[in-house]
Amino acid sequence: NDVDDEGYRRFLGQLAEPLLERLPPAQCGLDYGCGPGPVLAEMLREAGHQVALFDPLFFDDPQVLARHYDFVTCTEVVEHFHRPADAFRQLDRLLRPGGWLAVMTCFQTDDTRFATWHYRRDATHVVFYREETFRCLAQRHGWGCAFPRRNVALLRKGG
Repeated sequence: NDVDDEGYRRFLGQLAEPLLERLPPAQCGLDYGCGPGPVLAEMLREAGHQVALFDPLFFDDPQVLARHYDFVTCTEVVEHFHRPADAFRQLDRLLRPGGWLAVMTCFQTDDTRFATWHYRRDATHVVFYREETFRCLAQRHGWGCAFPRRNVALLRKGG
């Protein structure tokens, strides 16, 4: 997680680019589960947005979870949720009406190869998602839902 690693920036750009296309200038966001080197937050700041950080291991500041945001990003995070329904309710509460929840995770697409799928073999990955999963989440929370890139879901809170 190095801000000068161009390969990692390209990887995060899969989420950042379609999100930035949808954001008005000078929005306030949260990089939820940012990890030890919050490169995505820096990329969004470079684009003119304010970005708070939260990660239970590296940036565990409960104050940021008491605020509301125009966008929340979760890159390579949601597969670690032990209680995903609770986590998505929390993410919904963090968003202002019209706000964006931007998620990037490796979508589970091939049941026949699930047992040997590299993503499943990471012991910290406890839940997996398909496009249909995000459509169900969107319907449950009253969000719009789009898939602008492979393994990226953009969910927009109604209101």
